[in-house]
Amino acid sequence: MNKKSVTLGVALLMSGVAMAQTAVLGHVSDSEGTPIVNAAVRIGTRTVALTDGKGNFSLAKVPAGTKTLTVAYVGMKPRTMEISKNGTMNVVLEWDDSNLNEAIVVAYGTAKKASFTGSAATMSAQKLENRQVSDVSRALNGTVAGVQTTSNNGQPGTSATIRVRGFGSINATMSPLIVLDGVPYDGDISSINPNDIENVSVLKDAASAALYGARGANGVMLITTKKGKSGDAKVQFEGRWGVNSREIPNYDVVRDAKDYVTHLYHSLYNQDIYNNGLSAERAAQRTNPRIQKALGYPVFSTPEGELLFDANGNFNPRATLGYMVRDKQGNPLNLLRPDNWEKEIFRQNTRQEYNLSVSGGNERFNYYWGSGYLNDEGIIDNSGYKRYSTRLNADYLAKSWLKIGANLGYSYAQSAYPENQTNADGTSSGNAFYMANSMAPVYPMYVRNPDGSFTHHPTTGQQIFDYGDGQVVPYKRNFMSLSNPVGDLTNNLHEFLTDLFTGRWYANVMPLKGLTLTASLGLTVDNTREHSSRSSLVGQSANSGGEAEQRLLQMRSLNQQYLATYKTSWGLHSADFLLGFERYDRHTEELSANGQYLYRDGVWAVNNTINQRKGYGKYSEYITAGFFGRVNYDWAEKYFASFSFRRDGSSRFHPDHRWGNFWSLSGAWDVAKESFMKPYRWVDLLKVKASFGQQGNDAIGDGTPLNDYYADYAYIDQYKVTGANSMLADATLVYKGNKDLTWEKSNSFNVGVDFSLWNGKLAGSVEYFNRQTRDMLYNKPVALSNGYATMPMNIGSMRNSGVEIDLNSVVLHNSRLKWTVAANATFLNNKILKLHPDFAKDGIKNGSRLYQEGQNMFQLNLVEYGGVDPVTGMAMYWTVNKDSKTGATSRVLTDNWDDAYANARHAMGNLLPTVTGGFSSTLEAFGFDLSVSASFQLGGKVMDEGYQDLMHVKSENAGQNWHKDIARAWTPQNQHTDVPRLDAGDSNADATSTRWLVSSDYLSLNNVTLGYTLPRHLVRHAKLASARLYAAADNLALFAARQGIDPRQSQTAVYANSYTAVRTVSFGVKLTF
Repeated sequence: MNKKSVTLGVALLMSGVAMAQTAVLGHVSDSEGTPIVNAAVRIGTRTVALTDGKGNFSLAKVPAGTKTLTVAYVGMKPRTMEISKNGTMNVVLEWDDSNLNEAIVVAYGTAKKASFTGSAATMSAQKLENRQVSDVSRALNGTVAGVQTTSNNGQPGTSATIRVRGFGSINATMSPLIVLDGVPYDGDISSINPNDIENVSVLKDAASAALYGARGANGVMLITTKKGKSGDAKVQFEGRWGVNSREIPNYDVVRDAKDYVTHLYHSLYNQDIYNNGLSAERAAQRTNPRIQKALGYPVFSTPEGELLFDANGNFNPRATLGYMVRDKQGNPLNLLRPDNWEKEIFRQNTRQEYNLSVSGGNERFNYYWGSGYLNDEGIIDNSGYKRYSTRLNADYLAKSWLKIGANLGYSYAQSAYPENQTNADGTSSGNAFYMANSMAPVYPMYVRNPDGSFTHHPTTGQQIFDYGDGQVVPYKRNFMSLSNPVGDLTNNLHEFLTDLFTGRWYANVMPLKGLTLTASLGLTVDNTREHSSRSSLVGQSANSGGEAEQRLLQMRSLNQQYLATYKTSWGLHSADFLLGFERYDRHTEELSANGQYLYRDGVWAVNNTINQRKGYGKYSEYITAGFFGRVNYDWAEKYFASFSFRRDGSSRFHPDHRWGNFWSLSGAWDVAKESFMKPYRWVDLLKVKASFGQQGNDAIGDGTPLNDYYADYAYIDQYKVTGANSMLADATLVYKGNKDLTWEKSNSFNVGVDFSLWNGKLAGSVEYFNRQTRDMLYNKPVALSNGYATMPMNIGSMRNSGVEIDLNSVVLHNSRLKWTVAANATFLNNKILKLHPDFAKDGIKNGSRLYQEGQNMFQLNLVEYGGVDPVTGMAMYWTVNKDSKTGATSRVLTDNWDDAYANARHAMGNLLPTVTGGFSSTLEAFGFDLSVSASFQLGGKVMDEGYQDLMHVKSENAGQNWHKDIARAWTPQNQHTDVPRLDAGDSNADATSTRWLVSSDYLSLNNVTLGYTLPRHLVRHAKLASARLYAAADNLALFAARQGIDPRQSQTAVYANSYTAVRTVSFGVKLTF
């Protein structure tokens, strides 16, 4: 007899009451004997008792005829037991980690995880909770198998680029469809407060996404917001306070002025030696004065009569950093002293977030209300994102046959968004990130008085910045004259203000058992205002008296859905049927005006200008409509099948090609349910599944605003109206339509295995996918003499295939401790199968990009680097030499890059990584919780354009910084190196070639969170249900092939001129009442 039985027996004797079948005493524990507190004891579905702090419960009387009790606890398997004759029960519960009955959100409904035949992945609110992101897209990286994200802009409030299972097209938009609470979502995803999100489902194959027709070809991301649950109202408050800083540092650039001018001296000296044929003595004499001429500024001061470098190239030890500018009488005017541009540009700023929600309900009504405030300040001045959001979700069972509800959301976002901070802006003079890396450590950022104090404008009091244009001090930079990003960030304004409303209203009518008729209306209204003001006092707009611009963009979309679903079962069979119609209307209107010569600096209103006032407007609409249906069937919850069909129409195509038919067929078999699997009870789920289907894509736009506007009418010619003084001129053809343009179609095949072992201790899936896209939408470049640059057409086919592995393990789980581990990996291949006949021979060439039949779409057409000639120190490249007599060709090295470019440039193969993925772990013990998540990719390459830019040699680049690797340049004493000689006259040493290819492997430590939930006995006196304190770090570290690069920017290139990822470290508190 065990100790628990003795305890219960003694308790019975002491009670002095004859228990018989009318009274029950019980004890509930886990398999290790730990008492389970607050376990529910039920008779039928009614809870009649809860266990106390020792795991005990007592029932003074049970209804006559009651033979069993059910005991349940969150996270454990419910257990039903017979009441013993002596009225004592010893109940042992097992932890349930299988989640086989978990409902996942799918197209137009939900499905049990165990019976779902398609491919989908989910991310719960719990996973989102730890991530300090302004939108959910930035939390996907490394979390969901088959989903890749890139981001070339870390500006707070911007979204990551999402790709589901590869790249379906060369030109057409490849972003997945986003559906918010059942309605296609067209707003900025950052306007959705992650705190309001219950879960995210990503539909990856045709079986799960084909029902969305035209917009689901690139996958579907379903965002479901929170709802109230039956029970007492729950009030929850969460506050976070943190600090933002740079995650990605500068490249390892030269930071010392002496080092920089020493490299510059040798570069100019070698130019005279190797290119101009001067003697060493003459070259040394010429080089000293050439330094200041090349830079445009004096950097060091030397004693009178002394040079900065002696005849042997040694730096003068008596030189001092800085230079005093004097007037003709010798009076000091300004002190020139180099500044640390990197330090002056970047900031550590604050991030604060507050969320409050109230939820609850009963059997007929449930509600959720949430509001939030986010102030996410950027890492450069006048950069940041503020969001005020509120959401109300409510459902009401008005009658047993009628249910109505609404999901309403509103957000107001203010994005301080400095211009020219991404790679799309190139090497703009206003790009702070480019200048932080590229400005040599020899230039001042500020204008200083003779005593070193900052100079201010005598009238306005504004600080005066040195733009290197000779306007304030009598020197002009040769590199990036008229550039000072801190001056621009301080004095210029660029912001977006967005009011976004999303609403869904629905009614469910249930006239018959199993039949539900649903009508829903979804409305999205996005009013975005863009304001821009460029200073009249400093910078590039000063010459025109400053500039102001206003833009208003209004988008309104209306989505109508009418659904009929019918669920039935007979014997071991069950089925559900869906019929529906959906129509989507989107209307976009844009107004813009700008002008020059500001009356008041810093005011963005165009009526603040008096010169060059201009305005324009445009309007577009886009409509899709679709009829669809689906049948799901299962037998004995063992065999499953599903068929779906959709006929979709798009306004982007000519009426003759407007409609397309899309479908999917899938099936699954849960082998674990077979009788021959009974000996293997440790197998909870072993589901083999397969699907095939066809989807369509009509997104001919390429992501640029102008082409996306034209794409809404891609089948017709579009003209620009010209004329003046009431006289219309001949309209100019700006977009050549194509009435034969038709759907881009994808045939998708998926096969895989879902499994769960040892009661969910180990679960996961392995899947193979193959998606073949044909009739790819492409904007074909044409001669500009036509009057237009491109023409839309269908050009060929492409295949994306790969393997996904997703694993989850509950390593340890008992009443005191839970440890879970998760990992996923995606192996992706991409191949262009066919192109338009115009491109079949030579492929499509776009700069260094090359698209060829039979090859991956991510390959570059480059000159192959051959290293450094150990004798001359010149960069060598591989070219082709043709024998004049025999015609035979052979590969030879040359220092003539032009020759190699013309004759031997070739494709460099697949740049895509072999595998991408992520892993995470969570440990919960004694009230503490620790979670870690990371992502990685292996096996790919990218062009390091930032490094290439910093390894320049030409004299016209003087003033641009160098990477420290320049110190390894070839010299007669250092002949065995991969860095060519430092020669300002060599125009090919830094030319584009395979020299700049670098591994794109990385490991990103995405998040670390440590929390502590206070014991209940400490918080209940404050009327709290729970209280949690935590510290979290997001974007904590990135490990890559070279300091300064971020392979998450792009599949083909990394660069130094985009807003880098932001690291956030914060502390928070979460209170539940």
